[in-house]
Amino acid sequence: MPNSIVTRRDVIRYTAGRVAIAGGLTAVVTMIFLIADLGTDPQALVPVGKVATASMIVALSVSIALSGALSFRSALLMRQLALTRAELMRVSRTDPLTGLLNRRGFDEAAALLLAQASAAGQRVVALMCDIDRFKAINDRYGHDAGDRVLARIGDILRDFGTHNDVLIARHGGEEFAGLMLDVSDEEATRYALALCRLCSTDVTGGGVDVPVTMSFGLATHLPGGDLPALMRRADQALYRAKDLGRNCVVQIDEVEAVAVC
Repeated sequence: MPNSIVTRRDVIRYTAGRVAIAGGLTAVVTMIFLIADLGTDPQALVPVGKVATASMIVALSVSIALSGALSFRSALLMRQLALTRAELMRVSRTDPLTGLLNRRGFDEAAALLLAQASAAGQRVVALMCDIDRFKAINDRYGHDAGDRVLARIGDILRDFGTHNDVLIARHGGEEFAGLMLDVSDEEATRYALALCRLCSTDVTGGGVDVPVTMSFGLATHLPGGDLPALMRRADQALYRAKDLGRNCVVQIDEVEAVAVC
């Protein structure tokens, strides 16, 4: 496969090379077939029917061989292109530091899940959380330590989401988002409390231990609402958790916000 076809000249050179190869192979194969079937004496008398039959066999054989080779090559190129597109799509939707979905990936996946849940009549609870006093962590321990904290929290959230069927993403900076389907408010609260405890930890690395806690906000999807409205309500619950002293969970329902830890 060509390593690089960038300019128009590259395209012309590549095409000319393949045409030359195809023409040369056709000539060689035709010569071999004709010599094998008709002999090497150019003055020999050969029945017209034999010549026609040999020509048809040569043309058919060359056509099959070339079309097969070109089709196989095209299939390989198409496969490589499909894999490249899939990888680019995955990268564009993945946060490189934590390995979680990024905001774009979350919005696309969450919108699809929300539509499916609505069609199936399932309840949806959104989660927003962020690392408490993350700027102070960066200021005191350095940005490398901050990255280690983000990566560790990402691992905790990803493992929890995988085992409990919760969509989790890094929403931006030190903020993370989640979506839980077909759960009651009590179940969602229990999940958030479990995460709050798991994320209350020390992150070790670079010769320092960084104490970490997180605050969580929950909001139930309301009939007729969309994803942005749902996430805004979860964000409001998160800010309420911050106001209450951090390292806790606040759930907001149709009426009010309720602290649960």
